[in-house]
Amino acid sequence: MKKIVIAIAAAATLMAGAQTREFNARQKLQYAEGIISNFYVEKVSEDSLVEEGIRAMLSTLDPHSQYTPPEETKELNQPLEGKFSGIGIMFNMVRDTVYVIQTTVGGPSEKAGLRPGDRIISANDTVIAGKGMKNSHIIKVLRGPKDSKVKLSVKRGGVAEPIDFVLRRADIPIYSVDDAYMANDSVGYIRISRFAESTPDEVAKAMKKLRAKGMRHIILDVEDNGGGYLGAAVQLASQFLPAGAPVVSTRGLHSEPMSFDVETLGGDTGCRVVVMANQYSASASEILAGALQDNDRGLVVGRRTFGKGLVQRPFPFPDGSMIRLTTARYYTPAGRCIQKPYAKGKGEDYQLDMLNRYNSGELWSADSIHFDETLKCKTLHNGRTVYGGGGIMPDVFVPVDTTFFTPYYRDLVAKGIVNTFVVGQVESNRKQLLADYPTEDAFYAAYTVTPELEQELFAAADSEGLPFNEEQWERSAPYIRAMLKGLMARDLFDNGSYVRATNPLNPVYVEAVSLISDPSRYNSLIKGQNSENR
Repeated sequence: MKKIVIAIAAAATLMAGAQTREFNARQKLQYAEGIISNFYVEKVSEDSLVEEGIRAMLSTLDPHSQYTPPEETKELNQPLEGKFSGIGIMFNMVRDTVYVIQTTVGGPSEKAGLRPGDRIISANDTVIAGKGMKNSHIIKVLRGPKDSKVKLSVKRGGVAEPIDFVLRRADIPIYSVDDAYMANDSVGYIRISRFAESTPDEVAKAMKKLRAKGMRHIILDVEDNGGGYLGAAVQLASQFLPAGAPVVSTRGLHSEPMSFDVETLGGDTGCRVVVMANQYSASASEILAGALQDNDRGLVVGRRTFGKGLVQRPFPFPDGSMIRLTTARYYTPAGRCIQKPYAKGKGEDYQLDMLNRYNSGELWSADSIHFDETLKCKTLHNGRTVYGGGGIMPDVFVPVDTTFFTPYYRDLVAKGIVNTFVVGQVESNRKQLLADYPTEDAFYAAYTVTPELEQELFAAADSEGLPFNEEQWERSAPYIRAMLKGLMARDLFDNGSYVRATNPLNPVYVEAVSLISDPSRYNSLIKGQNSENR
């Protein structure tokens, strides 16, 4: 009873003081945290309380300002820094079993003798197989500090007993160029999955190899690329722009305006350039596309990009946590703001943008996209009309293709039947497949999915409770065959390509190859003599 009286008295004293003093916002926040910590009915973690308070404050600002605790901050930075410490494998989870798909060249797994097709049973006495673990948890088990050891128990086909390996974790590179190959005799293709520190160098190396194969023009694929480092986008754009050309600028209330121009001697300004982009291409992808478009240096093919043009500046805390705070907006060389509209504190509406695009018909028709005439701009050299206020509109619009998406296709993929089937096929036939197709180029030139293999897939699906549907199969067959071939190539060859098999069925890719291979049409569009969207 005495403690209660003291607490009530203390609270009354605090409130009385609050009535006679003026608090600034910072004092008020600290005061509120103290009241909750000292008087709440249950025990409260002050750390959690403060973290939730930070998140709540940021949520009232914009959709991209965020707070991350130490562990999340480290995980978020790894893909952009271009490496992490681990054992160096690519794996698939098939029926609660971790199958090794590839080992990183020179990585700990390759050096220790792990092979594609091996199944990891446990790591450091933590059983993985048959536990229903999520991929994210398995990754945490396999990764760790550099030079730390991990003991693996592995089941290998044809070997009765599990094999034990002790690996020392090392820095594993993360590549941002997923694939690079010749689309035809003169056109190269490079797929970029993220913008990391190493991206410009990776693209430069890929370009060099493609030039040796006869490449004169280039397709840069940033479909589904959510962005990354600003510097990587600027350096990559600089590989195709002349010296001094503007790439992007930033402006914000409390930030000095900054302009990023080509600082080198300039890049290859003679080749034709096409950028493949879609509604999920964001941030650095949009900076690249906007820079090439506004400088009349390249054409964009696909669909209107995401519209993420807010600059996040990291503010790290001593404990490893971090606030990424929006401090400015990105503007293309023609002065377009990349950022799509948003209402403060209305993150839900912002996230519904993709659904709104779907419902409005934008993904199927360029005519469904309406531009604000007050945001009209002109490209720097040829005076083509471009618009700001929400992403980069392509020069050539390509509608989304859903004709192949049947319930049979959906279930084959969603239930993991295709992945499981490919793992089994490669595991059983790896030696013969590599003898018949010793290189990836040879595989893509000669391998075909046979009717017999299709029948085996149907049987595997039926055993999983998915009966064969002939009408739906006929609609989906070309895409499923491409998936089978692409997954097999990825499993058979180091850094094997998946998209090389599926690209010929991607309408954006088909249009990009057609456009860049037609100099008359390409030049007409880039000079503004013809407009295919408006």
